Amino acid sequence: MTPGPRELLGEAGLRITAPRLAVLEWLADHPHATADQVAEGVRRRLGTVSTQAVYDVLNTCSRVKLVRRIEPAGHPARFETRTGDNHHHLVCRRCGRTVDVDCVHGAAPCLEPSDAAGFTVDEAEVTFWGLCGDCQVPRQDEELPA
Repeated sequence: MTPGPRELLGEAGLRITAPRLAVLEWLADHPHATADQVAEGVRRRLGTVSTQAVYDVLNTCSRVKLVRRIEPAGHPARFETRTGDNHHHLVCRRCGRTVDVDCVHGAAPCLEPSDAAGFTVDEAEVTFWGLCGDCQVPRQDEELPA
């Protein structure tokens, strides 16, 4: 059985607080959320909680690897609770929708640099870019490319 947020916080040596539980629970159901989206979701659950408190929880949980922060270029940082594996992401250039893509090589990095420059590579972060299905349908104010 997969450990719940309480167990994960305890195993990471973190105090179990209502904001931490709410952030982890909300992110588990809403992967790839921005910090503002997390704050809004947590407020619906807890009532009042400051945006700064949510940022602090996200930073703390990222530091101990309970949360993964991804930063697609040109889009706000997004957070997810799927950590510890070697998955990658598809990101829509227009709307920012982000989905997981499993690595075809399992836990090993999908790519190897031509020259590791003395580094021991343990992870490769790959972002695939394109248009999601919804954004492929032209809007009324634009034309299809020729």
